[in-house]
Amino acid sequence: MKEFIVLSEEVKAGQAKGLPIVALESTIISHGMPYPQNVKTAREVEQIIRDNGAVPATIALIDGKIKIGLSDEELEMFGNSQGVAKASRRDLGYLLATKKLGATTVAATMICAELADIEIFVTGGIGGVHRGAETTMDISADLEELAQTNVAVICAGAKSILDIGLTLEYLETKGVPVVGYGTDELPAFYTRQSGFDVNFKIDTPEEVAEMLRAKWQLGLKGGAVIANPIPESEALEHSFITEIIEKALVEAEENGIQGKNVTPFLLGKVKELTEGKSLDANIALVKNNAVVGSKIAVAYNKLNS
Repeated sequence: MKEFIVLSEEVKAGQAKGLPIVALESTIISHGMPYPQNVKTAREVEQIIRDNGAVPATIALIDGKIKIGLSDEELEMFGNSQGVAKASRRDLGYLLATKKLGATTVAATMICAELADIEIFVTGGIGGVHRGAETTMDISADLEELAQTNVAVICAGAKSILDIGLTLEYLETKGVPVVGYGTDELPAFYTRQSGFDVNFKIDTPEEVAEMLRAKWQLGLKGGAVIANPIPESEALEHSFITEIIEKALVEAEENGIQGKNVTPFLLGKVKELTEGKSLDANIALVKNNAVVGSKIAVAYNKLNS
């Protein structure tokens, strides 16, 4: 296993000093935002993590290796490359064997983080059960990973294009705690509201760290969703986003768009109909998650050192 893992100098030095490490995914760089905002945001998020007392570890597949922490040049190359594969659990073996560039999704980042002994991971939002999944079976691998991999995911909830009710039901069945960071309601990525309650509201990084430690000390396998709402000043109106999604769903049906093609279509429509506001919101929420995730990593590290 260790033959595939390569730590950056910064992560290696951080682990040697016993510093808290925070994992970051690379799909947000290669697939989540256009160049050059993707690279600029990635650098800013890494700096936020450093400023809050932790070490950033952006994870990606390069040259048959799982890179835990990317150099500045690698970040630039990643943000600028065409045809980077999106890597989930099923893809890791193939992409490493063929030495192709792979950007890690939530699921793959969790796996790689656990292999590198990193328990805290900051991202934008998790995948979930897609609308119409009762016929398409379109359910994100992120949920299954949360059920079996001991990594806490600090995110702005689940995207509002998903069936959030069914996503929560799935996580409940798998015993994954969904924690609202300072909120009783699950945020829905661009918006602070979803209409669904979280399992527990926790208000401090220390309490989150205590919960994670207790869960894993008991041998309860799996991660946790730490749902941190987008800052109020950057949030989009819940009714505004809901209306856009409803419009897009009708359009998808009229155009015969089905199954796995629905999600990219909905995301494209959200971007188009929010006139780019969704990109600004995306950047704001990731930075906000980096602040909270770093503080949780620092608190968790103190408990375990």
